[in-house]
Amino acid sequence: MEEKSIISKRGIGIKISKTKQDDTCETFIFDPEKVARRQQEVDRTEGLAPLFKVLADETRLKIIYALSREDELCVCDVATIIGSTNAAASHHLRMLRNMGLAKHRKEGKMVFYSLESGHVRHLIDEALRLKERR
Repeated sequence: MEEKSIISKRGIGIKISKTKQDDTCETFIFDPEKVARRQQEVDRTEGLAPLFKVLADETRLKIIYALSREDELCVCDVATIIGSTNAAASHHLRMLRNMGLAKHRKEGKMVFYSLESGHVRHLIDEALRLKERR
């Protein structure tokens, strides 16, 4: 692969490569202003990966989906929906609560869970729309 680098009059870096692929630029040209703006704020994503790892689990995703369709569900409801024990459901719900996705309240001997924010419902709805378009 042969490469050649030049800087344009506007300060835009250009790298020309002889390889050809359909899913990548054939030349390397970037906008210094856009890059500088985003480089300054891209660190805002620091610490978000664990949140998405929690959502990447199929069981927890099913629980989040069920919670997004009901105002609240007790642990027994969740266990029955996902086909697990109360202990397993509680474990998953606790993880969701610790990540700030769900909240709980105790009423007598029952514990009820709901979504912490409507934004979680929106995230699930958007993900479902993306899936349907594929």
